[in-house]
Amino acid sequence: MVVVALLLGGNILLSKVATEDGMSVRIMVVYRWIFSAAFLGPVALVVEWRRRPNITWAFLLQAFISGLLGGSLFCNLFYASIELTSPVFVSAIDNLVPAMTIVIAILFRSEKLSLHKVSGKAKSLGTIICVTGAMVMTFYKGRQLPMWSFKIHFLHHTTTTGSHEKLQSGNSFSLGIILALRSSFCYALWTVLLEKIGNDYPCHYSSAAWMSLMGAIQSTIFALCFDHESNQWKLGWSIRLFIVLYMGVLGSGIVVILMTWCSQKRGPLFVSIFNPMTLIFVALASAMFLDEAVYVGSVIGGGLIIAGLYLVLWGKEKDVSRSRSIK
Repeated sequence: MVVVALLLGGNILLSKVATEDGMSVRIMVVYRWIFSAAFLGPVALVVEWRRRPNITWAFLLQAFISGLLGGSLFCNLFYASIELTSPVFVSAIDNLVPAMTIVIAILFRSEKLSLHKVSGKAKSLGTIICVTGAMVMTFYKGRQLPMWSFKIHFLHHTTTTGSHEKLQSGNSFSLGIILALRSSFCYALWTVLLEKIGNDYPCHYSSAAWMSLMGAIQSTIFALCFDHESNQWKLGWSIRLFIVLYMGVLGSGIVVILMTWCSQKRGPLFVSIFNPMTLIFVALASAMFLDEAVYVGSVIGGGLIIAGLYLVLWGKEKDVSRSRSIK
């Protein structure tokens, strides 16, 4: 899971480099899911050749929705929010996903909220703390914190200046906040959907491959509506090719395999606990390599989100332990 956190952090950082280099977010998402499907497809065929159940129309519909919520729609919103704000800010907002997942699961009655129990109070309080942390990051900036830098920045000086101008624009930053929250909501919905897909179609590699394929098709159709020039789609032997290969093979394919294996060995809660590690890695790497500023409000808000996250996970762990003891 430490490797997963580092790879996901690499996705976030490289997406910022790609957009500052002039690459369209929509095209970047297309290539990410194309390379992910090309990688996961053969792996699924080899690993799950003999035990893969028949594909039904119901499963294809689930894969389509999964590819939308966890693939094309989520990625377009997520990377667009990074372009308008910063990797550190969006990584912190992304820590709201577990709390959102709990709320959605309660609404769909796949999760129970018992306020008379300690676990129910912990999950409620943790959710409130997470939302408070997100509000602090949004509305409070504070002074800039000094950070150590390698003086090696992957962003060009001119584009970095433009990035800072976007950050100073209230409208752009507000739009970035909205997109980040919507992407987190889509991801939370996708997490709840994964439980049903896992029960109906237990072959995780195959379902991940189908999700990547659906995400590639959806994101391609969406991108073609806006990006018509053929030059925009050319990768060549450049940094863009490296970025989309990384995102597709390492940041999607390997990550899905590792998360699936860790979830089977230690459970989904164990996987969720490592989510804040991505925020820490992105914050440090952004300051060192992308010349991003870190402010007091970001540190306080990020700390509140992490504290609320662990409180929610602690309450969930209590519920799981109680159900196991009853069985």
